Amino acid sequence: MSDRLVSPRLTEEEQVIEGSLRPKRLKEYIGQEKIKSNLGVLLEAARRRNESVDHVLLYGPPGLGKTTLCNIIAVEMGVNLKTTSGPAIEHAGDLASILTSLQSGEVLFIDEIHRLARAVEERLYSAMEDFALDVMIGKGPSARSLRLSLPPFTVVGATTRVGALTAPLRDRFGAIYRLEYYDHDSLRQISLRSARILKAPADEEGIAEIAGRARGTPRIVNRLLKRVRDYAQVKADGMITREVAKAALDALEIDQIGLDQTDRNLLLTIIQKFDGGPVGLDTLAASTSEDPETIEDVYEPYLLQLGFIARTPRGRVAMRAAYQHLGLNPPGGGNGMGLWTTLTPSDTP
Repeated sequence: MSDRLVSPRLTEEEQVIEGSLRPKRLKEYIGQEKIKSNLGVLLEAARRRNESVDHVLLYGPPGLGKTTLCNIIAVEMGVNLKTTSGPAIEHAGDLASILTSLQSGEVLFIDEIHRLARAVEERLYSAMEDFALDVMIGKGPSARSLRLSLPPFTVVGATTRVGALTAPLRDRFGAIYRLEYYDHDSLRQISLRSARILKAPADEEGIAEIAGRARGTPRIVNRLLKRVRDYAQVKADGMITREVAKAALDALEIDQIGLDQTDRNLLLTIIQKFDGGPVGLDTLAASTSEDPETIEDVYEPYLLQLGFIARTPRGRVAMRAAYQHLGLNPPGGGNGMGLWTTLTPSDTP
């Protein structure tokens, strides 16, 4: 999965390069207009009151800019940013060490916040709400609780699975924003900006071809741009045109809407092995040799967005659009309506 060009996950090799492509200020950030507007008000209000920003929760599929927005919050407020992740904070003592090192107004970014251990999560509640930390001194009958005051700070949490957060933790965030997939024009603007930074000559049609296959995800559009740039330098005169971009992406087996062989295999598994579904997530994962969480967090969001699959109480179902894209006849005839005769009203999403 890590070597998929259209994977929205960030690889270690990309971290340095992607950092150079990320916008540093809110005005430079392309897309997510509603979030930009609301976040701009939140930051300006905090600046005028000379306070730390309220805690912010960002959720949505990977690769849409949650980390970038967190960096922007810190830059706009003129404070330092400390970064960690849910799995990295194994014990309450780890959290205490991080929180007591924060300076006034600083931003603590917790990626994959839904994976915090319950003991750590409970310790985080009072820290976020009261800016205080309760620690136990000693052991046994002589043990006593000591409350440490913390300077005001901002927690920015990021997650792909907001439903996995407990209600008490979710309630501690004053601002919750859902990042949506980007439209074609936003991806085109992002690709144009990245092409200028990478000094990759490209025309509008070449950029549009790349944006159309980027699955609505900025991380993927930047990755595809770099691969097309390589192809243009080796196979063409260095200029990214529509023809060059199309040839490069076709060679990489990324089709017109951004699906790769892994996506097509997943759809074909549902259609051919399980007669279009419904098929349970664990069964589908075993049949495709993939992790259930990877299917749910990485593969499915875009396929759901396209209307290629549906989640039902009985499992995943391939929809008419998936059959059409793969050049197959849906069950029940060419109109694909036979698929729905297998579902009861309670099965629909």
